[in-house]
Amino acid sequence: MPILIGLVAILVIGAILTYNNLVGARNSVENAFGTIDVMLKKRYDLLPNLVEVAKTYMKHENEIFTNLASLRARATTATTTDEKVVLENEISGAMKNLMVSVENYPELKASEQFTMLQRSWNETEEQISAARRAYNAAVTAYNNAVEKFPSNIFANMFGHKRKAVFVIAETERQNVSAKALFNS
Repeated sequence: MPILIGLVAILVIGAILTYNNLVGARNSVENAFGTIDVMLKKRYDLLPNLVEVAKTYMKHENEIFTNLASLRARATTATTTDEKVVLENEISGAMKNLMVSVENYPELKASEQFTMLQRSWNETEEQISAARRAYNAAVTAYNNAVEKFPSNIFANMFGHKRKAVFVIAETERQNVSAKALFNS
């Protein structure tokens, strides 16, 4: 009888530890995405200033500015992680178009205010990149806990589901052609 009680106690303790590990891993994922959210908010706050400075020099690029304003508005009201990821990738692409267009405006490139905002933008992008790496590491640890035996049994019992890592858009995976950039 004491052996049976000991085995039950070990199983209960193991179940509690496994459950707590799953909850901790899930919370790490949420915390890591919260960091991305903070960086994206910083980016969204910087975007209107960058656009306004560029507008003063770039009179013929209204489509780029309209698209960026629309994406920013949608991104600040996005509620799901998937929606935020899609919009974040669209903003990255639109900003790439803006930065390529800036090459056609030497006086804008020489603007101290634009240069400062561009530096801030680049710094924010680096911070977002670091936050994505931390998020993906947390997601990988969580997914391992959800899929590995014996924690997968408890994950299924308590509704823990696999989460998707943060991936970049397919267009950003393509090699950049310096020739195309300088011939445009």
